[in-house]
Amino acid sequence: MDVKDKIIVVTGAASGIGTALSEMFVASGAKAIAVADIDFDGAQAVARRIGDKAKAYKLDVTDEKAVQGMVGDFEAAYGDIDLYCSNAGILFTDGPDWTTISQTNEQWQKIWQVNVFSHVLACRAVLPKMVERKSGGFLITASAAGLLSQIGDTSYSTTKHAAVGFAESLAITHGDDGIYVGCVCPQAVKSKMTAGAGGKSSAAVDGVMEADEFASRVLAQMREGRFMIRPHASVEQYFQNKAMDYDRWVAGMRKLRRIQMETTGQPI
Repeated sequence: MDVKDKIIVVTGAASGIGTALSEMFVASGAKAIAVADIDFDGAQAVARRIGDKAKAYKLDVTDEKAVQGMVGDFEAAYGDIDLYCSNAGILFTDGPDWTTISQTNEQWQKIWQVNVFSHVLACRAVLPKMVERKSGGFLITASAAGLLSQIGDTSYSTTKHAAVGFAESLAITHGDDGIYVGCVCPQAVKSKMTAGAGGKSSAAVDGVMEADEFASRVLAQMREGRFMIRPHASVEQYFQNKAMDYDRWVAGMRKLRRIQMETTGQPI
């Protein structure tokens, strides 16, 4: 997947990795970018910075009619979408009591809709045309938490695992239709979601990557045609360790949680 001359949608594009991806794609020769976010002011600011190749949209990624409307408007202006970057995501921690049942039904429903079902809605909006012309692609932002889990974030880890599963099904089912699928599984990247992460935070145990460095690594792995995109090299080794001895890995994560609770009073 080379983004040169491509027409691209990026959701969650008003800040963090969505902004970095949008800017990197344009710098790499993309024809047009839809900068979509529920934060319309932020999306407009990013689009203005990018220039005339960008168009800002206020978008709730869980609203199917809104997604369909955005796609229709953008395609009418620029042409069929070549790449849909389904990047929007949210996080609820296990606070305040740090149990797996601390989050409300409403929180579980919301995070499921944003972190998982939004990818389904994106595919419904653009996949049929891609299959018909035998070209196109999806970039789904999951997380290293979707491969390894993140202590203190039960619903986030659960939904990111589901996002990885959906991306796998998309790649398996439609790879022979000429559809590229990339599943992005980073550790901590500088963004609103990771604001404050660092120091003794378990979420940033390997540091917090700058968003532009993240985007550069994602783009390089997309060009190689990779499905599993891991901007942080350490994630691959962690994942191999987990696969080789699942019980040992669970024990190690329990130890990390125990150390975090003793040191900071919370697991993240």
